Amino acid sequence: MYGWDNFLSERDKKHDEIRGKKELYGFGNKPALLLIDMYYSVVGLKREPIFESMKTWSSSTGLEGWAAVDKTAELLEVARTNGIPVIHVKGLQSGINSWGRNKRKRVELTEELRKKGAEIVDEVKPIAGELIIEKASPSAFPGTSLIFYLNSLGIDTLICCGETTSGCVRATVVDGCTNRYHMGVVAECVYDRTEASHYMNLYDMHQKYADVVGITDAAKYFQEIGALRKEAVKA
Repeated sequence: MYGWDNFLSERDKKHDEIRGKKELYGFGNKPALLLIDMYYSVVGLKREPIFESMKTWSSSTGLEGWAAVDKTAELLEVARTNGIPVIHVKGLQSGINSWGRNKRKRVELTEELRKKGAEIVDEVKPIAGELIIEKASPSAFPGTSLIFYLNSLGIDTLICCGETTSGCVRATVVDGCTNRYHMGVVAECVYDRTEASHYMNLYDMHQKYADVVGITDAAKYFQEIGALRKEAVKA
């Protein structure tokens, strides 16, 4: 499912057959759409294959990232049309120490490019009324106002898109699960720098912390919630 079978050993497949997840956990009635770290530095300013893009943007995810951005834009439109709250999460641009200790050499950028790289891509950029949260850790929860905002709206479900599957998306999903939210990950709308990391983390999140769903099912879920709200208003 969703491509991870190609990265499972025969032993893993047997274990999954015996002990693997057999049905979805399910979502609640008050969802929000959470877009995580969707800025230019992880896709590049141009749509290029990953190794070309990395020549300027060391952390680029290349064309796979752009494909996920385009799918996210589709889901974002459905969320907005159906009154689903949208939350944008991005890294804190304060100059504080990163949570990582990455010593790998990065391509030197001009100040102008560095600032552009920190911007959310136009395809999914926030509109008036949508919350933007800046975080100083991989997860969107620690040290931010996210949980207070969710509680104030009575949100019980977070549908996640963004990058990286193995990093900030996974960290947020685990923390969301820990805080007892229903967590969803849209398979076509998350992306990573290495294929194995992407697919194995999708698999692992699906088994333990979230429901990994396709964009068609996520859009249908938002439409159903929107229809229920319209009926409630009529009543």
